[in-house]
Amino acid sequence: MKATRAVIVLALVLLATVSCTPGPNPLATSPDEGGTVTGFWWGLWHGLIAPISFIISLFNRNVTIYEVHNSGTLYNLGYLLGLSCVLGGSGRGTKRGR
Repeated sequence: MKATRAVIVLALVLLATVSCTPGPNPLATSPDEGGTVTGFWWGLWHGLIAPISFIISLFNRNVTIYEVHNSGTLYNLGYLLGLSCVLGGSGRGTKRGR
């Protein structure tokens, strides 16, 4: 019974994560034309879910791993921090074996 609950919770978390993946925004043609842009927090989120977005993007052309309409440096910083959290950053390389 507990295994079934764990699977259901995992499926719901995965569904919630996938629903926030970056993709083409039909309402924003470009930031110069008054379209919306994503900033630091969306960059952080997109970096955190990048591995999941990558797998989904292999099967769905509407999902991308990077938002094209972003605020530039702040989005890139958030994306890089998110990727560092998920992929381990450089902390694992400095850890010495015992």
